[in-house]
Amino acid sequence: MGLDTLKRFDRIVAILIQLQSKRIVKAQELADRFEVSLRTIYRDIRTLEASGVPISSEAGVGYSILDGYRLPPIMFTREEAGSFVAAEKLMQKYTDASLGAYHKTAMYKIKSVLQGKEKDWISALENHITMAPSTQLFNQDIPDALEILFESIADKKQVFLKYHSLQAKNPSERNIEAVGVFHENNFWYVLGFCHYRQDYRQFRTDRILKIKRTQTSFSKEHGTIDEHRSKNYDVAKTKVRILVDKRIARFITSEKEQQGFVSEIQKGNHIEMTFMTSSLQEGFPRWYVMFGDYAKIIEPEALKIRVKELLQKMSIGLE
Repeated sequence: MGLDTLKRFDRIVAILIQLQSKRIVKAQELADRFEVSLRTIYRDIRTLEASGVPISSEAGVGYSILDGYRLPPIMFTREEAGSFVAAEKLMQKYTDASLGAYHKTAMYKIKSVLQGKEKDWISALENHITMAPSTQLFNQDIPDALEILFESIADKKQVFLKYHSLQAKNPSERNIEAVGVFHENNFWYVLGFCHYRQDYRQFRTDRILKIKRTQTSFSKEHGTIDEHRSKNYDVAKTKVRILVDKRIARFITSEKEQQGFVSEIQKGNHIEMTFMTSSLQEGFPRWYVMFGDYAKIIEPEALKIRVKELLQKMSIGLE
């Protein structure tokens, strides 16, 4: 069987799945997706019909499959499929382009097993759900960063990174053994053993300038990402106390856990919060600035100084 024959077979199967994912599918829609001519689509449709697939067509409207005809052995309720719609929107905005494309293909397969009315229900949802990240999560020049990292973890192969940390003047190059990826504080991170530092480090995906697969195997067993994130690795932490307006305090509940939250005490119309943070120069002060007009720093003095520095830089940028 030649390569062209295999490609055509894969395309015909994909066309069948897409036909089952919607009530009506236009020939032009199929041609655009598979980057082929309308004539090729017409020929593929005739092949499906010849194999016994009950396809009906209407000029100017599109193709549809007889309701009730199903090849996949699994069925989803419309509520279950609705949850996948939300997942699809998240995948489109919160993952890199490569994984987003894979998920889009998977969604065609999921929707293909729904009945006609359920397909309409899902279509209505798709047109009224949107996600908008507050920051750029990935370097647009490397659209397959997460895909490569996932492969690295599963295959236990090192990856090469060109990385520009926030503190460094110039980018650095290094090989890492990826332990896991996680999303926190509106950013994606990879935690891995860095051969450049000979220690475990975490890297923000939007600061990765280049990433490449390698054939070099991991040098050791690393355990799970949860095990590593529960360790302190002897990182020095600073005690922080802030006083936050009660009206605002309830809106930062989830974020405070990620900043090293320890405890809180109610004091009149304010909440005194205590933290132990290892990010006194970057993470914590930048988070504090988000609601600082409704809060007061009790200690340490170094945090007050750092917040003032950030605010001064912001005011210069507005001039």
